Amino acid sequence: MEQDWIWGLVGGLMIGAGAAVYLLVNGRVLGASGILGGLIDGSGRDTLTERVAFLGGLVAVPPLLVPLYQVVDTHATGRPGLLILAGLAVGIGTRVANGCTSGHGVCGMSRFSLRGFTATAFYLLGGGLSVIVARHILGLV
Repeated sequence: MEQDWIWGLVGGLMIGAGAAVYLLVNGRVLGASGILGGLIDGSGRDTLTERVAFLGGLVAVPPLLVPLYQVVDTHATGRPGLLILAGLAVGIGTRVANGCTSGHGVCGMSRFSLRGFTATAFYLLGGGLSVIVARHILGLV
């Protein structure tokens, strides 16, 4: 039996714990796109240090864990153009939805926010439709 599902569980628990700690320490909901967006548009100057530390951790920790996991297969496509297009689509979507999976899915749903449940339903539906179109109709993935 495949055991890959356990990594998803561990990752989900880590994201949930991180969101809980962020809320307890800062009194604010953890929204990764909002943290990055505040740096880009300048609205997050008052919390610059914590934003940079959070994003630095997102970038620095995975390479530190590589020695523990010799082979890492993300199952991502090897097509850089498609990855860039997907990243741009996600970035635009998070701005339109005024939040991302961490803000709406993890923090919003755990607080029983109707907006969190609605946004999560729509981005899951959008992701599923994107896979259907990209893989089964266009043959890109």
